[in-house]
Amino acid sequence: MTFTKITEQSSKYEHLEKMSVHDLLTNINQEDKTVPFAVEKAIPQIEALVAQIVTKLKLGGRLFYIGAGTSGRLGILDASECPPTFGVPYDLVNGIIAGGDKAIRRAVENAEDNTEQAWIDLQAYNITKDDVVIGIAASGTTPYVISGLEHCNENDIITGCITCNVESPLSQTAQFPIEVVVGPEFITGSSRMKAGTAQKLVLNMITTAAMIQLGKVKGNKMVDMQLSNSKLVDRGVKMIMGEIPVSYEKASELLHKYGSVRNAIDNFLSQ
Repeated sequence: MTFTKITEQSSKYEHLEKMSVHDLLTNINQEDKTVPFAVEKAIPQIEALVAQIVTKLKLGGRLFYIGAGTSGRLGILDASECPPTFGVPYDLVNGIIAGGDKAIRRAVENAEDNTEQAWIDLQAYNITKDDVVIGIAASGTTPYVISGLEHCNENDIITGCITCNVESPLSQTAQFPIEVVVGPEFITGSSRMKAGTAQKLVLNMITTAAMIQLGKVKGNKMVDMQLSNSKLVDRGVKMIMGEIPVSYEKASELLHKYGSVRNAIDNFLSQ
């Protein structure tokens, strides 16, 4: 099969600069509406990768994302939200971006073209065959990401990827590829748009499903969330009240005493 970069194909919209603001927003929204349907088609691929992740995490492994530019930033975003949401250690899900942390805010020249740095970056975390590494690249051609997965494959580390092209070099490298084909962007080649949205949706699905499988959610509540601000403390108190017959004041007392919604409920019920 011939590889075609669908993400680089010309937008189906012409003369964007002549459009009114209303038309610009409407047309962008029309394109965005197609993204969830593209993700839906990839659910079997997502499911296969999540199964591998859950198995490894239950055995004490970790999850890593590697990417460049927008893709790298999205991986870091998803990784950074897991500890406060699910109460997991900060080193359980890790986001690595080409060019290092300074590339989170500003592009680092040629970082994505480096074919050795991803493996160096992963080795800094003492990567092992107990871990899973997911390469994120809308184009599916980013050298930093592809070479990182190649090194992982050579070292018996499970690899997956999230890309928006079919049969890309990245898909062919990853053991568990996820291909979400969203089509040409509203602005030709601007893969921070539909492709970025698709990647964010898939990342949400991966970690949310994995964490639920790991028992980090009870019913539909984030019972292990970190109580890092007053809004979350209030939410935690109300979660406790929904599970056991206590007043707001008593629930607040239990939460502060035991440190988490789960512990508060479990200790109350064990009395």
